[in-house]
Amino acid sequence: MDNRVEKAPALPAEVFDAVTAPDRLAVLHGLDALDTAADPDFDRISGLAAAVMHAPVALITLIDVERQWFKSCIGFDETETATEISFCAHAIAAGDEPMVVADATLDPRFAGNPLVTGKHHVRFYAGAPMVVAGIRIGTLCVLDRKPHAFPSAAKLEQLKALAGLAASLFTLKDATRNGAIAAAALEREEKRRAIALDAASLASWAWDIRTDIIECDVLLSELFNLPRSNRLRARDILAAIDPRDVYQTETRFRDALTGSDDYFGEYRVKGMHPPRWVATRGRVIERDGDGKPTLIFGVNYDITERKLGDERQRLLLRELNHRVKNTLATVQALATQTVRHARQPSEFLEAFGARLQALGVAHNLLSDREWRGIGIRELVQIEVKPFDSTERPRMTISGADLLLTPDQAVGLGLILHELASNALQYGSLSAASGRVDLTWKAEGKRGARRLVLTWRESGGPQVEPPDRHGFGSILIRRSLAKVISSEVTHEFRPEGVFAEISMPLEDLPK
Repeated sequence: MDNRVEKAPALPAEVFDAVTAPDRLAVLHGLDALDTAADPDFDRISGLAAAVMHAPVALITLIDVERQWFKSCIGFDETETATEISFCAHAIAAGDEPMVVADATLDPRFAGNPLVTGKHHVRFYAGAPMVVAGIRIGTLCVLDRKPHAFPSAAKLEQLKALAGLAASLFTLKDATRNGAIAAAALEREEKRRAIALDAASLASWAWDIRTDIIECDVLLSELFNLPRSNRLRARDILAAIDPRDVYQTETRFRDALTGSDDYFGEYRVKGMHPPRWVATRGRVIERDGDGKPTLIFGVNYDITERKLGDERQRLLLRELNHRVKNTLATVQALATQTVRHARQPSEFLEAFGARLQALGVAHNLLSDREWRGIGIRELVQIEVKPFDSTERPRMTISGADLLLTPDQAVGLGLILHELASNALQYGSLSAASGRVDLTWKAEGKRGARRLVLTWRESGGPQVEPPDRHGFGSILIRRSLAKVISSEVTHEFRPEGVFAEISMPLEDLPK
């Protein structure tokens, strides 16, 4: 978008063009520094500039289209002036070196300037551009009400160095602000994940057998009627199982520990009236040199309604159980690959929990619609929108609504969550200037139509292809394995990550 102002400029054409250049304004506005509170860090820099140049006035200016605003102001009784009378506008148009006006009354550019002829009585000016991301956003300048001799090269070099320090300070504070925004977004995402897991009664865990400690979601302790905690002892879990189910549970666990690896069990929780039924799906992930298990991961979920419901509920839950088993197979694959790429159980739980939550979102939508399919627009809104900012949206989403099959919805939901999560942490959404364009369309004739969805990142950090693909890339490429004739392209382009997903469209009942 062109941000230039459509009016005859009071500034010379070359200065006006430099001030209103879209790339310059994008960097300036991306810093979000205009009209912010006074900052003693910047005041120290401008104070040093005044001392070095022996001048009573020092300013740190940010040049916008209509005005120049002072982030720091020493010896001057205004916080901004119009850009059209700005000395600093000329300075940023002149290049990266300091601009000096020894006597403004003798300079034809400024002799009639209101800052010279009016109450401020400016005579001397020296300003060094502040360069952020290769763009001159403003200046560090000094003023005096009497002419000066032309400063020495050493003094101008000092002024330039201080301007560079101010530019670095803008960059540092912007990075800190973006980090806080990202942290807040991740916190919101974690809360959303917890709500989704609670709603689905799914609790993930990792059991370190050597310490007998289970790192888990808090929901696990609630399922077993134990004090709320995300660290439990395995013996406490076993003690919470109804005595009628202990023998079978121990036998199945013993089989898993001695070689079969996989465990699936159902049992009642002791002391609950009416009884609460809990199911567990687990797998041995690591064994030591003697073949003894050292790490097991798994999920638990509440199956009370399935066990205690009436005939109609049992029929409905029988179909749901079939879908849950498919979902748990996907969960199992997610967890297996996630734990292989995790260095410790806590890291596994964080990564696995986020992916499990993305799976749970699609699962909940499908359950609401009795597994008849999901509209792609609703799926995109729920999986991707939480990663964007409502105040300053940086994601463009467009495409006609199309109906997806359950397998397509689950697979595409995992892909979108992984792309958005990676963009927020490492890609275009990690930088204020970054953007994501997400579009989709239907191609082909009826009976042979295909959905083509495109994810394109830009404006973020430069991308370099990884030396080896982590599980995130593997997950993006393999999430649609159950969808016949699907294709996934995932590329690490220098300007940003690019992905294209193509799959056949089926005519589903609405």
